[in-house]
Amino acid sequence: MLRVTSRNNPRLAEAAGLISSSRDRRKAGRCVLEGDHLIGVYLDRGGMPESLIVVLDRLSDPRIAALVARVSERDVIAVPAAIFGEVSTLPATVGALAVVATPAPKLPSPAHFHLLLEDVQDPGNVGAMLRTAAAAGVEQVLLSKHCAFAWAPKVLRAGQGAHFLTTIVEDVDLVAWARAFRGDGRVLATVASGGSDLYASAVPSRVAIVIGNEGAGLSAALLAEADARVTIPMPGGAESLNAAAAAAVVLFECVRQRRHPARRDSLPSR
Repeated sequence: MLRVTSRNNPRLAEAAGLISSSRDRRKAGRCVLEGDHLIGVYLDRGGMPESLIVVLDRLSDPRIAALVARVSERDVIAVPAAIFGEVSTLPATVGALAVVATPAPKLPSPAHFHLLLEDVQDPGNVGAMLRTAAAAGVEQVLLSKHCAFAWAPKVLRAGQGAHFLTTIVEDVDLVAWARAFRGDGRVLATVASGGSDLYASAVPSRVAIVIGNEGAGLSAALLAEADARVTIPMPGGAESLNAAAAAAVVLFECVRQRRHPARRDSLPSR
């Protein structure tokens, strides 16, 4: 374990640059995981960080000690709390951050359950949708070119480890993908109004749910490739839901129908 007391250490400087600059993250193909939970999920899925940076006076914390025990000693850097606070976007109390290679899978063959995000630009929304998608069993999340970077710190924090529980592919031509997918599955576009009632719509076994930009919604080109448009009923009178909330409602309606396909419109017995 290397003990460092200067922020000028090259590995600390690299971590700080990756946290502060989206351009650096994309160029280097690396990102930073902050907090023991996120790092732990990464390790559980078979990843190994290039650097694990921990706070010196947190080494006795069982959660931090467990991380250190799983990483090669030469890749662990221990720093004072003040130095950690200058590097991380989170307080030194989180205790650890890790520099990892950004997963960049090639576009895989279509699966059964997909979430397509078109130009969703708020990092918190993207992270929340990734977390929901992973919880719902979505196999692939495909992001258009102008979505928030999936591996940015705010997205990672909101995702809470979901990044390592589903396949995430960025910079996808969603129009072309949807057109090809329609040969084997159905594309359901979520729209704020004018679509079929979500709860009266049967969801097929092979499906792609499409969520659009927070303000502009879905592009005309992608809507043209949808087999159907669905709308979440809102009897309370609100015009629309937050994009992440809408995604959660639609994805878990898919889960419900997959679990109880013959009872889609039935009420639970008392």
